[in-house]
Amino acid sequence: MLRIAHALNSQLLGALERAFPAAAVAARGAGQPLDPQLAPASKPEFGDFQANGALVLARPLRQAPRQIAAAIVAQLEADPAFGALCLPPEIAGPGFINLTLRPELLAAEVGRRLADPRLGVPAVGDAAAPVVVDFSSPNIAKEMHVGHLRSTIIGDALARVLEFRGHPVLRLNHVGDWGTQFGMLITHLKEVAPAALSTADAVDLGDLVAFYRQAKARFDADEAFQVRSREEVVKLQGGDPVSRRAWQLLCDQSRREFQRLYDRLDIRLLERGESFYNPCLEAVVADLAAAGLLVSDGGAQCVFLEGDDGSASKAPPVIVRKSDGGFNYATTDLAAIRYRFASPPEGDGARRVIYVTDAGQASHFAGVFQVARRAGWIPPGGRLEHVPFGLVQGEDGKKLKTRAGDTVRLRELLDEAVERCEADLCRRLAEEGRREEEAFITEVATTVGLAAVKYADLSTNRTTNYQFSFDRMLALQGNTAPYLLYAVVRIAGIARRGGAGAALPSPLLFTEPQEWALVRQLLQFDGVILEVEEELLPNRLCSYLFELSQVFNRFYDQVPVLRAEDPARGSRLALCRLTADTLKLGLGLLGIPTLERM
Repeated sequence: MLRIAHALNSQLLGALERAFPAAAVAARGAGQPLDPQLAPASKPEFGDFQANGALVLARPLRQAPRQIAAAIVAQLEADPAFGALCLPPEIAGPGFINLTLRPELLAAEVGRRLADPRLGVPAVGDAAAPVVVDFSSPNIAKEMHVGHLRSTIIGDALARVLEFRGHPVLRLNHVGDWGTQFGMLITHLKEVAPAALSTADAVDLGDLVAFYRQAKARFDADEAFQVRSREEVVKLQGGDPVSRRAWQLLCDQSRREFQRLYDRLDIRLLERGESFYNPCLEAVVADLAAAGLLVSDGGAQCVFLEGDDGSASKAPPVIVRKSDGGFNYATTDLAAIRYRFASPPEGDGARRVIYVTDAGQASHFAGVFQVARRAGWIPPGGRLEHVPFGLVQGEDGKKLKTRAGDTVRLRELLDEAVERCEADLCRRLAEEGRREEEAFITEVATTVGLAAVKYADLSTNRTTNYQFSFDRMLALQGNTAPYLLYAVVRIAGIARRGGAGAALPSPLLFTEPQEWALVRQLLQFDGVILEVEEELLPNRLCSYLFELSQVFNRFYDQVPVLRAEDPARGSRLALCRLTADTLKLGLGLLGIPTLERM
């Protein structure tokens, strides 16, 4: 994947595309446009890029690849635009064309990025249509647990990247706030805390998880309670004011608990629960019937799925209306898709809708997405994407649970991360003989502890399961948040010693291999952000930031940066400053704040 300075990549591709057809004509070919097959150079000594298209031309043109490469190079050398970009190209091996960007061009790009708060990342030109990112999605009356961690953190990071690119983003929290379980919960609430239904804040339901378990135990053991619960569902769906009040009470208390966690993790969300789409469900059925997609099967109304070739799929049908006349999750998800793509004021007018859920829901969304497309709800150019992720596992490779076998509560997991970080920080301060105020210790422990949890998740390819380990995620070495945060702190210290805020030289001058390695790494940032926007893989950004910190450490360890009276001092401090800016911006897009001291 091409990354160095996205704008420079585009200019280089343009020059190559102009040269290749002319080269084909010169080699007695038809002059048809061909892919230059531009790729990063396999080794630094080969330059920045290799164009390998001459090898593809060899057979149709019946010429040796090196002969074709020579014709292409002749065209490139005659192109002034190419000459302004690159040093003279070199032919290597059977016909590879090695390309090296002009050093003065790279140095000038570093200078531009130092003056650009976006660090070279372009903003989208026309972004009137919003992007919907659907993530987190806990259930009312059930405390958020470790299973919600990945959706919440991955969804937030993707939303931040899209927002930074200039897209208007709707961060939607599709909470489970409707369904048959509310009949059970409302019946239990009416019987154990009737005062809550008539007096505001008269009763604190306390631990909603315990409350849910009590109601579920009664539902499983008491047949009469089951009957009252089912009757309560009918009342709720019919708009009974007392039932609605009980439902609202349960929702409000859950929201308060959710918001405490979102505030702690610096997550912004707009809640639109399942109940929001209730008025749209009948229209979903009507649309699907009008499109000829609905089939009655055993009294239920379904849409049978198709294979890629249009034949009948072996996958189970999508049930839109149950035999008892009720709706289910698929109906609500279809209503949500229909609403999100519909033009205002009937909907959001989105052109890209992203669902961040666990991989176990892949088949569900594949079916729902197919139905939505066949119903004609996706506008031309509209994108409907499922962003699946694997499980959070314990170090034994099994699903992460407490010693008692319960699901780990998210609040308790975050508490433990901060507590472990504080203990480790206090130990290191004691070893170094440093005395710090309590406020400093609290700030560092909280920032690093929460960052470690986020980064450990985001740095893993989301499509795989990952093993949760406090020891690994809190380590000061390796691809971890503490390592990257320490890199930012280290550069802040260098800047203080080098005169932070001092004017930088122009033009910037670099001579050492370590300097050029850091320059090239820094100039990949914009390309990485564009990759994440397109491929929705936050681990790409994590890998880049880790590699950047490693390249910087090698540069700083091997090149004298702060040596007085050194003519290169200003240019090297410029690299330090741009590295710090890039790490801060990159970590910020992952939802991770940085520190000046650790």
